[in-house]
Amino acid sequence: MEIRYATPTDLDSLLDLLQANHANNVPDDEKKNGFVTTNITKEQLCDLIDKENGVTVAVDGGRVVGFALAGSWDYWKPWPLFSYMIDILESYELDGQTMTTENSYQYGPICVDKAYRGTGVFEKVFTFSLESMADRFPYMVTFINQINPRSYAAHTRKGGMTESGKFDWNGNHYWMMAIRTK
Repeated sequence: MEIRYATPTDLDSLLDLLQANHANNVPDDEKKNGFVTTNITKEQLCDLIDKENGVTVAVDGGRVVGFALAGSWDYWKPWPLFSYMIDILESYELDGQTMTTENSYQYGPICVDKAYRGTGVFEKVFTFSLESMADRFPYMVTFINQINPRSYAAHTRKGGMTESGKFDWNGNHYWMMAIRTK
């Protein structure tokens, strides 16, 4: 297995993994095992790769079995949820430091193929993604839907992230999470 930055040749496999684990495609009784909610196109992923170097992948046998997305707030601001997060970002702190668009970036989603869960892929992809942005930003920020406790557990126990607070958007309840990049 290889953990690395994504290339355009990874995009079809990455999108297949995203769609298989998207909340719209996961039966309600399986959502306890995790899901993703971000919709992103192939063109947007290409842009994230080219402009932010923000796509980490775990590849096994030529297939993407895990990924994490990361980018500056400028990249994410066209999405309504991220625009809202930018508006409330300075309401959150970590280690007494107020989160801003200058000192933090948005990470996520992260997704691991069902067959690879519990094998260390999450930790490897998370760590690579975190380290990949450390020279640009001292803090990583993300949000987790409160109906996704598996993601919360993975990010707090395996990723070491801290809950910085909660917010509501579009009828959903989220945890705001943060961690130092170094």
